[in-house]
Amino acid sequence: QVQLVESGGGLVQAGGSLRLSCAASGRAFSAYAMAWFRQAPGLEREFVAHISRGGGNTYYEDSVKGRFTCSRDNAKNTLYLQMNSLKPEDTAVYYCAATVYNSGPRRDYEYWGQGTQVTVSS
Repeated sequence: QVQLVESGGGLVQAGGSLRLSCAASGRAFSAYAMAWFRQAPGLEREFVAHISRGGGNTYYEDSVKGRFTCSRDNAKNTLYLQMNSLKPEDTAVYYCAATVYNSGPRRDYEYWGQGTQVTVSS
């Protein structure tokens, strides 16, 4: 098993930046492909980004391409999401997730963090 704890959320003005972190503990972090999801009030949780076990492959939801960068440091057991040019519509609770399957983005991930709130003001 792996335990995931997100941090780095907060309040930022439109056009600003935030970097989210997801610290992993338990089984070897490099054994998991990782992802970021988000959920805005009243909406379903949606995929944001996915990164392969080694970090060589990344995938992004269309609305964040060119603005968000997903990366990982397997030596530090940490996943990151650098968010630039933030928009009010990026406001949501952001979750990191882990899967043992290394075949790209999935609808279901086995492990989830508790989430961190990101609020973008206009």
